[in-house]
Amino acid sequence: MHISEGILSTQILITGWAGTCAGVALGLKKTSDYKIVRTALLASTFFLASLVNVRIGPGSTHLSFIAPMGLILGWGAFPAIFVALLLQAILFHFGGLLVLGANTFAMASPALVVYLIFGKSIRESQNKISVMTLSFIAGALAVIMGASIAGAFLGLTDKNFLTAIKLLLAAHIPLALIEGAATAFLITWLKKAAPEFLK
Repeated sequence: MHISEGILSTQILITGWAGTCAGVALGLKKTSDYKIVRTALLASTFFLASLVNVRIGPGSTHLSFIAPMGLILGWGAFPAIFVALLLQAILFHFGGLLVLGANTFAMASPALVVYLIFGKSIRESQNKISVMTLSFIAGALAVIMGASIAGAFLGLTDKNFLTAIKLLLAAHIPLALIEGAATAFLITWLKKAAPEFLK
């Protein structure tokens, strides 16, 4: 879901940076010392997973694992994703520095939303099937939300991006199923092996 540099309007760039700055500030404030290593681990996982980009017009699609980041880190997903995207922009020229705010917001806000919607239910549930189902929905929903936000940014910049937006959303449907399954497996395993990660 990297949006390329030089595409978004100034208003959208400012909006993206405003949302990202607020999210990163709150994320840093709410991330306790004992979660720093966990945050770094998930940021590096996101960094590696999203290195394999498939270009789709003015954007791209890739694995991200943003739902597990949200479910494990909560607000900490914002600074983790910001740092990973910053390094990708500097080292590999994915996205760009000006569009970094919009790209971060498009990926970190779905992570936060699935945490707020599903986090408590997943933590408290003792039913394995329930945990798997909720985790799958969280993983798939996060991908669709991220693609939708990126599409909204493009659409608000220029209506001529409509075809590219449709293609971008369609390409993320199979990815949503893959990420949903991966999230279900990972969260169910963590719930059993290391439940403190979800607290």
